[in-house]
Amino acid sequence: MKRRIDKALVFVTLFCATLTGLNGCKNKNKSKEIQNEAKPNVVVIYLDDLGYGDLGVYGAKGLQTPNIDNLANGGVRFTNGYATSATCTPSRYGLLTGVYPWRNKEAKILPGTAPLLIGTEQMTIPKMMKEKGYHTGIVGKWHLGLGTGVVNWNEHVKPGPNEVGFDEAYIMAATQDRVPTVYIDNGYVDGLDPNDPIEVNYDKNFEGQPTGKDNQELLSMKWHHGHNSSIVNGIPRIGYMKGGESAKWNDVDMADHFLKKAQAYVKEHKNEAFFLYYAMQQPHVPRTPHPRFVGKSDLGPRGDVIAEADWCIGEFMKTLEQEGLLENTLIVLSSDNGPVLNDGYYDDAVEKLGDHKPNGPFRGGKYSLFEAGVRVPFITYWKGKIQPVVSDALICQVDLLSSLAHLLESDVKTKDSEQLLDVFLGKSEQGREELVIEATTRTAFRKGDWIMIPPYEGPAVEEQVNIELGNSSEYQLYNLKDDKGQQNNLAVSNPGKLNEMLEEFTAIRGNDFKKIESLELK
Repeated sequence: MKRRIDKALVFVTLFCATLTGLNGCKNKNKSKEIQNEAKPNVVVIYLDDLGYGDLGVYGAKGLQTPNIDNLANGGVRFTNGYATSATCTPSRYGLLTGVYPWRNKEAKILPGTAPLLIGTEQMTIPKMMKEKGYHTGIVGKWHLGLGTGVVNWNEHVKPGPNEVGFDEAYIMAATQDRVPTVYIDNGYVDGLDPNDPIEVNYDKNFEGQPTGKDNQELLSMKWHHGHNSSIVNGIPRIGYMKGGESAKWNDVDMADHFLKKAQAYVKEHKNEAFFLYYAMQQPHVPRTPHPRFVGKSDLGPRGDVIAEADWCIGEFMKTLEQEGLLENTLIVLSSDNGPVLNDGYYDDAVEKLGDHKPNGPFRGGKYSLFEAGVRVPFITYWKGKIQPVVSDALICQVDLLSSLAHLLESDVKTKDSEQLLDVFLGKSEQGREELVIEATTRTAFRKGDWIMIPPYEGPAVEEQVNIELGNSSEYQLYNLKDDKGQQNNLAVSNPGKLNEMLEEFTAIRGNDFKKIESLELK
């Protein structure tokens, strides 16, 4: 009898233990689900030279951008969203570090052989995300320098994105209009034949190598200014390159290539929290739409590559949806700076412009201190978490670091990056009070509806790109609420406001903003 009782006790004990284990597993899985919910994926989609008016929801004409429009109509579309700079390298620096680029005197448009601009000890968005258990990746354009000096492209190229916080990095070596025209996969040139090493020189051509300047019969795209050195795929570039034939990219396939890499990253890391910086190359020059997109707009290659980028974003969103990630992914979409039409090549961007206004209602464009240089499309989307709204709140890309840190309960912050998470999520209209903007080392100051541009020497218009730069011998003061196009300079008629703006600007910037730097264009 006793043995039967003992067996019964053993059975009950094992049964209870099993139930406890199962409940424990359920609780563990539930905790993991809660943990994953508390760690949303974050994707930053960054376009290149896309103007405020280049999207359908921002008033584009002559082209359609249905996929980006869907994001804007389902999320927050900002009307006062800013890049930190009117050129690409400084903007990318500010975005990733949360630091105004003018604080780093090396934060200028970088040549293809420039060393890494971000310090390896410096805090960045991917570093902060890694500290919170995220996997981090970049696909696309980097343009923040590589290495520490002269780069040997035939060996491991470092430091680079991997050394400033990215677990995975698949990037172009410089820009698509600069040599070397190759992809870098976690520090190594993708597809390089060791028997055909790469040589790069930005000052002197290699013997026997044709150039866009001397061999125009070999060109499929005619250069306008600056882009007349080594020829790759019939396109003249900036700088000279020899070798690396098997590693050279095919320009018309670049958008598809980066899309596949971004999709693969999502699929590979869908079971863990991830941060992806998807830095697209469109509509930067040279504009080489895949044949599928030629003629998709009325605007020539520039409009066609914007349509191509929109399609890529649509396909990327499908991947997030198919993998069941949309409800747990915050998406931020913006551009590194304002628009430019002829930026080195003849491609009908000017001739086919029609009624389209890439800069929207604003004055200037890329390289300019006027609004169109830095006010850009800015959209946040999170299915089920963000309600559709149009926001007039003043925000800047430099604010992403502190805002994402707040989302993840990190104490990381910088002097320049403001915590505006509720604004990004459409829950508040209380954006920034003030902002310092930059263009080719020159700076200006916005506070509230007012913007002040100090005097700067140099041409009023850069003739090569036909863009007003914001240079003047006089102070400029505009009320952007009443004068979006910055046509009515109020500096003389409102000296009180000018002095107030100048005093606050000087307190932030110091007096060195009066130093005149030489204008630098790509």
